[in-house]
Amino acid sequence: MFELEQIRLSLSAYDEKLEEMGASLDVAGAKEKITELEEISADPDFWADMEKSQKVLRQLKGLKNKIGRYEALVTQYEDILTLIEMGTEEEDASIISEVQELADSFLAEYDNLKISTLLDGEYDKNNAIVTLHSGAGGTEACDWTNMLFRMYTKWADRNDFQVEILDMLDGDEAGLKSVTIQVNGENAYGYLKSEKGIHRLVRVSPFDSSGRRHTSFASCDVMPEIENDTDIQINTDDIRIDTYRASGAGGQHVNKTSSAIRITHNPTGIVVQCQDERSQFSNKDRAMKMLKSKLLSLKIEEQMKKLAEIRGDVKEIGWGSQIRSYVFMPYTMVKDHRTSEETGNVQAVMDGNIDNFISAYLAWIHS
Repeated sequence: MFELEQIRLSLSAYDEKLEEMGASLDVAGAKEKITELEEISADPDFWADMEKSQKVLRQLKGLKNKIGRYEALVTQYEDILTLIEMGTEEEDASIISEVQELADSFLAEYDNLKISTLLDGEYDKNNAIVTLHSGAGGTEACDWTNMLFRMYTKWADRNDFQVEILDMLDGDEAGLKSVTIQVNGENAYGYLKSEKGIHRLVRVSPFDSSGRRHTSFASCDVMPEIENDTDIQINTDDIRIDTYRASGAGGQHVNKTSSAIRITHNPTGIVVQCQDERSQFSNKDRAMKMLKSKLLSLKIEEQMKKLAEIRGDVKEIGWGSQIRSYVFMPYTMVKDHRTSEETGNVQAVMDGNIDNFISAYLAWIHS
């Protein structure tokens, strides 16, 4: 039948594409790693080191998810071809719409999985530390920061990532002046590195009794969580450590003792702080890891700038530049200024549906 033959021809190139994807994902190597990790998790002493065991389980879950998605995609492709063959032999026109629906679903999942093969950076697989800061604009900017915090939390939940709040500073009247979260899960940094930069909001402010339109800004900084054995070295003479009483989430305990930690790195001016843990020692350890991650992030940034100069790129690689606008009024649109990806469904974006922007960014930096 003509319609089924057209669908078959449109899919014919995917025999080779699926093989290439399997090679990119290193399916064989991933299966060997899964076997190795399962043996480790079966060891009687596996839970003796809770942090290490959880890391192993996260890695195991990520590998199984990756291989499971790929194998399900291959099965879906084969099922479509079988259905086309059956429909052609029996001249059954009633299955054309079903086959087309299955083909559309296959192509969408193929594109989504292909994006994950672009996560080939050294730290892409790591957890991500995301810090949001309100810009100029007082309460309006603080509210915008809180909206972005909600957006990223919703995105993490949609994609089965876990979120820890490391530090939070409330606005004077509403919203947040700043917040730092850690997003835990396979490739969290690889996806969220696309969000680093300035985010711009245009809307009629709910805090303006005159109903005027306001423009607000918030910065988003993203860095990979790194292990303690990293080659980033910090001279103790280069840092200042301050303690203070924590505020925000955490119950009564955090407000009674000066357990929160702020570390200033004098050579760079970098400041990190943590109030998530119950003890000063734990917060200090967490803050030192955050400082190392930030220094590593600066190192990656410098490497990217050098590569851009060597290649003669015209793309803007400015980590602090405005990357995206969210317009609520007079029309609705979210547009990424690097990739030109846009959507009119602002509410969906604010509810965490930002995968199209992440995918467009990954494709852009690999183009």
